[in-house]
Amino acid sequence: MFLVLSVVIGGLIIGALGRLVVPGRTPIGCLGTILVGILGSVIGWAIARALYRYPENHRIITLLLEVGAAAVLVSLLTGGRRRRYW
Repeated sequence: MFLVLSVVIGGLIIGALGRLVVPGRTPIGCLGTILVGILGSVIGWAIARALYRYPENHRIITLLLEVGAAAVLVSLLTGGRRRRYW
């Protein structure tokens, strides 16, 4: 139970940070933010694991990779639905 709760809270935090990185309005909702955050965390950790043997020792870089992956996912999800004012 604690693992599920920590994954959801971590996904919400990573997803929210990923939404902050993407400029403009991101209408994906709270559940979408959690899912994007969880998926971004997994992708970012996998990239950190490929770069470093022990990504736990490089926490800041791993966090930045997770937030970056979540930001890419947010921009992919909202890219077609966002209005652009030029």
